[in-house]
Parts: sequence; structure tokens; C-alpha cells
Amino acid sequence: MIHNQEVNHDLQSRGIQFIMDTDGRQFISWNEIKPEDVVIIPAFGTTLEIENLLLDKGVEVQKYNTTCPFVEKVWNRAQKLGAEKYSIIIHGKPGHEETRATFSHSSKDAPSIIVRDMEDAVRVGEYILGRSPREKFLSEFEGKMSAGFDPDRDLMRVGVVNQTTMLATETQAIADYFRKVMVEKYGLENVKDHFADTRDTLCYATNDNQDATYQLLETDADLAVVVGGYNSSNTSHIAELCARKFPTYFINSESEIRSAKEIHHFDYHNKQKRVTENFLPQKSPLKIVLTSGASCPDTLVDRVMLRLLEFFPEAKSVESLLAAG
Repeated sequence: MIHNQEVNHDLQSRGIQFIMDTDGRQFISWNEIKPEDVVIIPAFGTTLEIENLLLDKGVEVQKYNTTCPFVEKVWNRAQKLGAEKYSIIIHGKPGHEETRATFSHSSKDAPSIIVRDMEDAVRVGEYILGRSPREKFLSEFEGKMSAGFDPDRDLMRVGVVNQTTMLATETQAIADYFRKVMVEKYGLENVKDHFADTRDTLCYATNDNQDATYQLLETDADLAVVVGGYNSSNTSHIAELCARKFPTYFINSESEIRSAKEIHHFDYHNKQKRVTENFLPQKSPLKIVLTSGASCPDTLVDRVMLRLLEFFPEAKSVESLLAAG
């Protein structure tokens, strides 16, 4: 349902099955789905192809659709941009469920292309400015463009939307870059005819978490613990931000903290679990930054906090702090 293992395990314990995993690998064949089955559309939304497949089977789709309203806001903006003859540049990870869903919806209304990062954006910009050959462009973005995408025709008017869990600052930087490209190619006086302002599509939940993380980076702390699903794009970005300043441990629950001397955590760069000994510095007082991804329940963060407090018996209790206001 969301990129948080603890939440998904809880759902499975209550009898909910998953049709496929985050990479699109099938667990339950579509042939097994019957009209009377309850199929829940996850927070990321789903592709039009899957939605139509379910409708063709007679499955009620809208009643159990939990697509995040901020994802739908991106789709609605893409539809409006398409009506205004803009092409859609999607900042996102091509294999991510939300990006696949957004690409499916935007491609219905407008030529669409996915850029993963600023490097991809620059490749597109270089083509717009005539500095990169067509064959190279088509090769680099194969599988990331809508059917019939013609870069000569479809990169004259563009708007940028994003996978809502990407870093908002990166999306804005990419949008600013494309605006600069259009100014260079068409002139400042004509930029509105070639670039659409889409800043209001950024997800406030993700944005708030990221803004709060930047505030935490101003803290003089000894380490950071980031809680969330290992396949959560949003949480990975927050762990990456924290790691710029603190020793950072990305965990999915309090069970990863095995003792005061051992923590099991996720290395998001190499996509593997690691074990770190003596992760808590031997000093007093010790300042720990604790944060989480947007999809992480507050109760899970509370459990991690209480687990850390077990190693500091002299610390004030949570109850006494809450009572003190």
C-alpha cells in the first residue's frame, strides 16, 4: 500500500494480499481476480492500463481507491498542461509505482518524458539547445518517453511535474533549469509560451518532512536515526540529507536497534543491510536526531524513541516531559 514494511506486514497479518510488488512482479495472476473481489488502489495510484483491466473484469475501482490526493493533483495538472499543448517532463524514478502511474496518466493527455535527476534534465536541455544529436537522445531516453514522442516537436513547450516523494528542491532546480533553457532558446519575452510554472504541484507532506530535515541539519547533534521503509524514495532522501552532517542510521523499526552497541540499518547507496557496532557515542549528554519518512506512522517513530530511551535510564520520562508542557 505504501513504502513501509511495517505497515504492509500489518495489512498482511489482517488477511490482505498483494497482487504485485513494488517492481511490478506478479504475486497473484490477474486471471484469479473476480468481480466480487475488493481491490484497493494504493497511495501511489495505478496505471490506466491496470485500472481498465480491473474495470473490464467488473471490479469496483473507485470505492476502494486510496490514491494520494497530491498524486491526483499532479495528474490533474498534467491533464491541464496537455490541454494547453505543453509536453510533460516528469521528475521521478522510472521504475517507481507512482512515476509509472503518473506517466500512464500524463501520456493520455500529452507527450511525456521521465527525467530521473539533473543529469537527465541536462541531456534533455542540451537537445533542446541543439547541442546533442537526435539518435543519442532517442537512445538515452528509450522506454522513458510516451509513444510517438518526437523531441523536435514535443520539446518546444514543456511543464515539469514530479513523483511527489522526490526532493522538492531537486524538482524545483530541474524546473528552474528548463526555464533557463527556454529563455536561452526563445528569449525572456517569450518564455511563458514555452515553459509552464508548476510549483504548486509539490506534495506538502513530503515538502514539510524535507523542510523539517533541513531545520534538523542546523542542530549540533551526535547522530541521526531515520525511520521508514527501505524502498521509500522519500525516506531515502531524508537519510541522504541527514548523512551530509551526522552519522546516520536508516532503520525500518525499533527491532533494528538490537542493543546499545548494535544497530542493523540500511545502506541506501549500495541497497544492502549493514550492522554497526558501538553506534551510540560514549558521551553525556548525547544528542540524537530522530526523524522519519512521510509514509511512516507516528506510532512507529514513538517506538523507536522509546527503544533508544531504554539505554538512558537516567533520562526524564516521556510522561514527565509531556506533563511539563
